[in-house]
Amino acid sequence: MPPSPERLTAPVRALPGRRWLLPSAVVAELDPDTDRRDRSGRPRRTLRDWIVDFGFFLLAIVIGLAAANTLTHDPNTPHGLAVTDQWLGALACAAVWLRRRLPLGLAVAMVPVGLVSNTAGGAGMVALFTLAVHRPFKYVGWLAGVSLALIPVFFWLRPDPDLPYAAAVGVTALLTATVVGWGMFVRSKRQLMLSLRERARRAETEAALRAEQAQRLAREAIAREMHDVLAHRLTLLSVHAGALEFRPDASREEVARAAGVIRESAHEALQDLREIIGVLRAGDSDDAGRPLPTLAALDALVAESRSAGMKVVLDNRVADPAAVPASVGRTAYRIAQEALTNARKHAPGAEVTVTVRGAVGDGLTVTVRNPAPPGDVPRVPGSGQGLIGLTERATLAGGRLEHGAEEDGGFRVRAWLPWAG
Repeated sequence: MPPSPERLTAPVRALPGRRWLLPSAVVAELDPDTDRRDRSGRPRRTLRDWIVDFGFFLLAIVIGLAAANTLTHDPNTPHGLAVTDQWLGALACAAVWLRRRLPLGLAVAMVPVGLVSNTAGGAGMVALFTLAVHRPFKYVGWLAGVSLALIPVFFWLRPDPDLPYAAAVGVTALLTATVVGWGMFVRSKRQLMLSLRERARRAETEAALRAEQAQRLAREAIAREMHDVLAHRLTLLSVHAGALEFRPDASREEVARAAGVIRESAHEALQDLREIIGVLRAGDSDDAGRPLPTLAALDALVAESRSAGMKVVLDNRVADPAAVPASVGRTAYRIAQEALTNARKHAPGAEVTVTVRGAVGDGLTVTVRNPAPPGDVPRVPGSGQGLIGLTERATLAGGRLEHGAEEDGGFRVRAWLPWAG
């Protein structure tokens, strides 16, 4: 199953005491369902946010006080302009607390205020930095460009008493570019962290989907194996039980032989079922008690069918069945087993011919054919599912399987499997 939202936000939920280390905007992105929001729906400030905001507020005040001290000793600045400058600077410093709520509005307002007030320079830098952190580059580029264009105008109208015009313009422009670059770096770092977190979420979801798909494929493989194995055994049980039911006058030898086949088939069915359960528990077919059948076990399969009363002719033209690869031989065995089971159910009493031929490089061909049944046979419910499984099994092995009725009323199953050198 895909991971739940609670699992996806585990890194944030797992460290509730360290949530204060992250900015509130990052916490809101990592944990969108958090209840730490104010009435307006904005994420509440974390302890880190309060520390950073208070630090920026103090920085704006320190820069404003330094500029106010310069104004006090500047004989070219009138007293009224100095008082207005300081009042605007104080209001700008107080407005720093709005930088998270209104980053764009505060940055736009600081442009004309910074042109008039020298003490609002620190607040203007903080507003520009906040804009670079919280808004895309198109807003930052416009505001930074306007600020850089107004720097020469500002120092032309209000020269710095301690620095030449070119030096003052250069230092302020460099400081502005540094603040913008720092803000963009912080924004890119946050976006990288969020993108890595989103990539981890997708990877976790994809891993869960792959695990689910692997489980589904394993279930389908086990279901095919159970069908191929148990259907053969249970068909033998049904045939002999039906013979005992409809022939109550059978001799003791025939009854004993049928009972022996029923007992042996039930025992083999239990053994096969135990092997499949062992695969389910261990997760590896190599842990099964008995080896899986290969092409060399085809003679035993035909002999078992003959003992059940079927007429089976085996034409095995493979010189060395043990040389056939295990996976190919196992697939061929299952195809012959299912075809014999179908012939026993749908054409009882008909002679079945099993032909196996092939060589290295040419592939292995398995053909199972039976003529039309000698009498009417009632339709068996659920017919056709085994042939669908055989077709899929042959396809997974890299081969192909064909089946269908023939003109004389018989039925043929023909499969070709690759046999590489």
